[in-house]
Amino acid sequence: MSLKEYAKEVIRHESEALAAMAERLDDRFDEAVALILNCRGRVIVSGMGKSGLVGKKIVATFNSTGISSFFLHPAEALHGDLGLMRPEDILMFISKSGQLEELDAIVAAARRLEVKIIGLCGTMESPLCQRADIALDCSVISEACPNNLVPTSSSTAALVMGDALAVALLKARNFTSADFAGLHPAGFLGRRLLKKVSELHHTGNDIPLVTPETTISEMILEMTGKRLGCVFMKDAEGRPVGIFTDGDLRRLMEKNRDPFKLTASEVMIKNFKSVSENAVLDTALAMMEKYSITQLPTVDRDNRLVGVIHLHDILKSKLV
Repeated sequence: MSLKEYAKEVIRHESEALAAMAERLDDRFDEAVALILNCRGRVIVSGMGKSGLVGKKIVATFNSTGISSFFLHPAEALHGDLGLMRPEDILMFISKSGQLEELDAIVAAARRLEVKIIGLCGTMESPLCQRADIALDCSVISEACPNNLVPTSSSTAALVMGDALAVALLKARNFTSADFAGLHPAGFLGRRLLKKVSELHHTGNDIPLVTPETTISEMILEMTGKRLGCVFMKDAEGRPVGIFTDGDLRRLMEKNRDPFKLTASEVMIKNFKSVSENAVLDTALAMMEKYSITQLPTVDRDNRLVGVIHLHDILKSKLV
């Protein structure tokens, strides 16, 4: 067997272990989610070796989705860091064997403080997992390692269980893209999800506007002069009531032998989409993609026309 084929076997082995874990998921998972949702403190995650590395990743995922947590190293915990634990916290330990003296001591300390305990357990029958308030089954039949020694399938199972908890909590809390952006303001995703339409749209004299009596020739001049590929018509209250794009112009020229006799009121498209000036760029981009359009009028809370956002503006921002 080639190394590539052997690698495929490893991947299949781990994916089968995850599929089996998914089938074993029961009401204890819901109980764990509810426990974390109602936690008034922090989620303390602990584990040794590979389990500890998995625990650090779970902590990072929890924190990035608004679940306050930190990693407690079992050895450091026994030399003073147990003082970080509070009665309002939750302890989540990760263990394949369920036989680790340092974790036993942490669990004992949690019991004394009446801290609730969630176990991500590779051996459900172990004494350590039996002491958890909620034990989640992360067991695997065997590791992907040929000697069944190196933590592979088992560490992947614990990692995925942590991800499952994080995403279930995200859904239960109605955690939005804006919430995510608020916790990642310096990253690419944060900048993309926080930047508003009002920061890029064209306003004032840059808005291509026509009146109902404007002729096609005048509309073309306004459209090309403002370089946004469209013109708008608004009512007396300032609300947009029509849009005409360069695409509409091409279609009109194909259907009408003498379109220049027509006026704006006769050709304007009255069924069009708009976007709030306070919407994030992702919202405007999603609308453009969904409806296959390149321009959107931007409106205020009273639906008054305040600007226009073009696909090119979003692309130039380099946030997509």
